[in-house]
Amino acid sequence: MCRLLYVLTGPTAAGKTALALDWAETNGAEVVSCDASLFYRGMDIGTAKPTAAERARVRHWLVDIRSVRERMDVARYVEAARAACADIVGRGRKVLVTGGSGFYLKAFFGPVADTIEIPDALRTEVAELERGAGLAGLVGRLRQLNPGADDLAGVDLANPRRVARALERCLATGRTAAALAAEFYARPGPFADWGVRAVVLTRPDADLRERIAARAAAMLRAGLVDEVRRLRAEGLEENPSAASAIGYRETLAVLRAEAAGAGRVDEARLAEEIAGNTWRLVRKQKTWFRTQLPAGAAREVAAAEARAEGLF
Repeated sequence: MCRLLYVLTGPTAAGKTALALDWAETNGAEVVSCDASLFYRGMDIGTAKPTAAERARVRHWLVDIRSVRERMDVARYVEAARAACADIVGRGRKVLVTGGSGFYLKAFFGPVADTIEIPDALRTEVAELERGAGLAGLVGRLRQLNPGADDLAGVDLANPRRVARALERCLATGRTAAALAAEFYARPGPFADWGVRAVVLTRPDADLRERIAARAAAMLRAGLVDEVRRLRAEGLEENPSAASAIGYRETLAVLRAEAAGAGRVDEARLAEEIAGNTWRLVRKQKTWFRTQLPAGAAREVAAAEARAEGLF
């Protein structure tokens, strides 16, 4: 019999945590986190991490599994998530995957880990091209290797990191980006042997913006600045992924400015900046859910109606 995953996703501040707790309690489930910022110990206030009391109500997996110095990647995530899911269903419980980090979420719907090995010398070659000729140089070299009209259809040519990675893979294999993409998506994903029922939680934009603003202000009142000061001393800036998380990157910038003599932190302005960047993230998340999840893989449920009509 096919094992089953329940997936609850949606943009930041949509209300996933509260709904997940209620559903998990009612349905005998445990939560597997799919939020990239929840991996890190000590990143509590700025991530709106489920509290100790909430985690006492429902067991959560893949929360607080790394120090802020330690990087996380999708291969490690898949390994840990598969082990967690197997443990949960092995005890007769249901699995509820919850979070909005698209790169990790994608693992439940298809392949995510690239198996192509890039030699160090080739990485150096591409990095030197970027330093010398910039994005235009990278794109020009990539076009030479992909002369067909559709060869680069899946590559974001405005994103230097994506272009560099595509160029590395084409140089390493001698194949076009389109051929590599077709081969990649033909492979089974890490959860191909599981069934998936997925819901994208939605709210009106005005509601989301109001919730985001309230959340940012509440984080500052709860001590976000002191949390970031402490995490900075613990090595937060050694981990680019953790340090660039919204709430943390803005606070780090203010603390650096404060240390350089710019004066005390203006928490009201900081809250506005965090809220603005969170809203920009939400817009990207909404686009991602619409374009990156497989067609028909998830249904949208309005937060206001979720409890009444049920999630799954």
